[in-house]
Amino acid sequence: MAKSVKMTEDGRKKLEEELELLKTQGRAEIAEKIKTARGYGDLSENSEYDEAKNEQAKIEARIVEIEAMLKHVEIISDMKGAPKIVKVGAKVKVLDIDLNQEFEYHIVGSTESDPRQNKISDESPVGKALIGKKTGQDAVIEAPAGEIKLKILSISK
Repeated sequence: MAKSVKMTEDGRKKLEEELELLKTQGRAEIAEKIKTARGYGDLSENSEYDEAKNEQAKIEARIVEIEAMLKHVEIISDMKGAPKIVKVGAKVKVLDIDLNQEFEYHIVGSTESDPRQNKISDESPVGKALIGKKTGQDAVIEAPAGEIKLKILSISK
């Protein structure tokens, strides 16, 4: 059995939109590039044709990847009220004890993670350490540079 892919409803919608875009606009654009490149003559020494065919392969691979993810998607349901423990879909405010600095993370499924937006995967070291903890508890993350100790300040949806 394939592993389920955890994501929010918003994440599923974004994947569906990307899939539709790739199937329509992406395929049409690459077909035009291939047609144009064929017009340049001998295909055995036609770098434009080779590049277009490689791009086509990437688009088709991404389509297959998205379709597989959507077949096994597990939607993270919206939480009612403030969650009592950290789980996928929760926002967690933590204090890095060593740095005396606060951070806020949104725990998401691995396909939606985006560290630049503080969206971390439940499968990441920080996400794994936070999952299942309550407000006031400490989470210890084993990092190459040593342990990182976080205190959970609040959990919200």
